[in-house]
Amino acid sequence: MPVISRYQNNPILTKDNVPYEVATVHNAAVVKHNNQYIMIFRSHRLNGRSILGKAVSDNGFDFKVAPKPFMTPSKDGIFAEYEEYGIEDPRITLIDDEYLITYSAYSRHGVRIGLAKTKDFINIRRLSLITEADYRNVVIFPEKFNGLYARLDRPHSEISPWSVWISYSPDLIYWGESKVIMKPLTYHWDEMKIGPGAPPIKTQKGWLNIYHGVFSTMDGSVYRLGVALHDLKDPSQIIAVADEWILQPEEPYEITGYVHNVVFSCAAVPENDGSVKIYWGGADKVMCVGTANINDLVDLCLNKPRKPY
Repeated sequence: MPVISRYQNNPILTKDNVPYEVATVHNAAVVKHNNQYIMIFRSHRLNGRSILGKAVSDNGFDFKVAPKPFMTPSKDGIFAEYEEYGIEDPRITLIDDEYLITYSAYSRHGVRIGLAKTKDFINIRRLSLITEADYRNVVIFPEKFNGLYARLDRPHSEISPWSVWISYSPDLIYWGESKVIMKPLTYHWDEMKIGPGAPPIKTQKGWLNIYHGVFSTMDGSVYRLGVALHDLKDPSQIIAVADEWILQPEEPYEITGYVHNVVFSCAAVPENDGSVKIYWGGADKVMCVGTANINDLVDLCLNKPRKPY
């Protein structure tokens, strides 16, 4: 039996659901806000550059897209220079009664991570560019540790190949105390590169981290999802990483698309019944959702572990 049960009506969002012209809908952040599910999704415009749209749902499955984009590349100040080529792959964390949105900002200088804030998903304020180039996949923990914010990220580096790092900040602007905590495993399903996916979920046994891993084949790269468990008090300490993936491209909408053979998650919403809705982009073209039991994901880490690196 699969760890994640795909929703029978996947994909849940495509370009045909968007009331303005886009080529794709994928790699979305999702949170629960005022008893509604808010989805902030990435779309390619017809010039190939990305913007962020918004969709709303009462049940987490049936989404309606807002008539206008949620965020487009800034035209002002330093953000304009570093978002020139588009903004991509958001993640959302609720902390201190505010939603923090991290996103990839592309420009001629490479890719950096932008950080924006909102309380209502109507008014948005860009706070800072919180990395240099080249970084991807920044997720912020929903709690502070010893008074500091914590984040996971993935520098683009062949020296310590595409590994997961942790950093801390007193103010969300200045980040430090960085160290590598998890690496790809040679000749493994995630041997090429890994990166944080959804913001970590707090469980009784640790912080559950849903990440993506990439394996290179003769027919190109395959993106899958896996899980790791971090210590509750010190998230730089990884308790266990599941040896097996939890989701791989199998359906036609995941195998064929803008980028073939991709399941890529930026969001997971835990529910009161112990389940979690996991959202992923299929083949960089459509949005999908599935459900899993949180305890099953934790047990997979603990009962079938591999070394963090």
